Order: sequence, then structure tokens, then C-alpha cells
Amino acid sequence: MRVRRLGWAGLEIEVDGETAVLDPLQDTAPLRSFIGDAREPLLAPRPGARVALVTHLHSDHTDPAAIAAALGPEGVLLRPEPAQGEGLEVIGTKRAEDGLAELGVPARVVAPWETVTDGPFALTAVPAVDGFGDPQIGWVIGGGGRRIVAYGDTIFHGSWWLTTMRHGPFDAAFLPVNGAVVDLPHRQPPSPLTASMNPEQAAVAADLLEAEIAVPVHYDTLYKPPIYIQVDDPGGAFERASERARVLAPGEWLELAYEPTVASPSSRNTSSA
Repeated sequence: MRVRRLGWAGLEIEVDGETAVLDPLQDTAPLRSFIGDAREPLLAPRPGARVALVTHLHSDHTDPAAIAAALGPEGVLLRPEPAQGEGLEVIGTKRAEDGLAELGVPARVVAPWETVTDGPFALTAVPAVDGFGDPQIGWVIGGGGRRIVAYGDTIFHGSWWLTTMRHGPFDAAFLPVNGAVVDLPHRQPPSPLTASMNPEQAAVAADLLEAEIAVPVHYDTLYKPPIYIQVDDPGGAFERASERARVLAPGEWLELAYEPTVASPSSRNTSSA
């Protein structure tokens, strides 16, 4: 297995010549009013992905056009359940939902602790908590005898232990670190608490997940004070907080020791973890 950081929370995962993508982001136009223009590269995944994964349906994690461009002819998007409600209750996910529907992206809802096997990949949704109350999951991604876990912009929560008991330890964990404090018009009054993990919280999460390597994500690329404020030097702070830390620049690969997989390249099924 090898993993390429695409920028922000985006990842491209390769096993046995097949690829999966997670939270790919290319179009930042819907985000400019709230979290600004991209200040670092946002790389496009290679086309032909077998599967796409999203952690949640906010526009900085679900970019319908980027997903459609990445998926191969038989590809499918695995996603959390839709947000429930109307008006401002669901406005944070509406643009992504509408975009996926307009482009006809084939999608499947995956519940926490559900596993989907697709070619060389074993993909399990695990609990995560969104800072604004919208549905969110993390993803355990196995293949080639290796296993990683990746999160979008979760806050610190209490499911780290269960995730490790059921699926760990992990060769690598990809964890948000920007500790964003956010003032959005559809979530008023604003909270002074972080809507994603800060570096110190992510370091604790890496320990609880028993990750051999911890890679910081979801920092620096998007930032727009006073609406969207990150902690100072998130990547550096995470390196100082965690002995497991390994910082990847956008475009850089993490190479994990390879072991051949015996999964059928045509397999696609679901099971409970």
C-alpha cells in the first residue's frame, strides 16, 4: 500500500495497481466566503479510481466534480448518511448533495462499523463527530496486508478505543490538526471551541489508535480570519506533540511495506464489522 496526500484532507490510496480516493478537493469556489481560497496545492487524483470515499458532505470534503472525474467506469462513492432536517439545518451539506445528484455519481451509504470489500480494499466506516452536527465518519482502509485510518475534520471523541479494538493497530493514521474556530452564518451563535481537532488532541488520538505513523491533514490550505481561524503552525505543533508524526507535503507519498493481497479484483460485498 502507498498513500499520496492530495492537499487539505484528500488522499489517494494505491494497492495492487488499484486506487481509492478520499475527500478529494479541487473546486474551492463554494468555500471562498467562509474559508477562503486555497493557499497550498490541491492535487487531482488520477482518473480510474475503483472507489471514492468521503468523510462528510461539507463542500471542502465532498467535491462532486472531483469525485466524478476520479472514479472509473465501474467506480462507486461510499458515503455517510444524509443530514436530516430542512433549511438551515441541512444547508451545510446541500450543495454537495445536489452536485452528486446532478452528476449522477453512483453512491452508497455506509453506516458506522459497516465494511465494504471492493477489489483489494477492505473499507470500514468508523465513528467520527462533526463540529457542526452533520453526519460524519472516518475510514479504515485495508489492503496489501496494511491498514490505515483516515478522518476528515472530526473533533475529539470517545470512539478511538473501540476503533482500535476492532480494527487496529494501524500502520498509519491521517488526522486533522488545524483546531479551527469558526463563525458561520448557519451556526449561530458561534462556538469559541474548536470544530476540528487541534495538534495536541490529534496526538492523543494517534496514541489511542496505536498508529505507527501519524500524518497531519486538514491544515494551512484554507484559512480566512475572522470567519475561519486555525491554530498557529498546525503541522509543526503536531510534530512537537507526537513522536509518531510524519508530515507529508501535498503530492508526497507514504510508502508502506508491501504484502500481496489475495482479494479478487472483481469482488464487491458488504459485511458487518
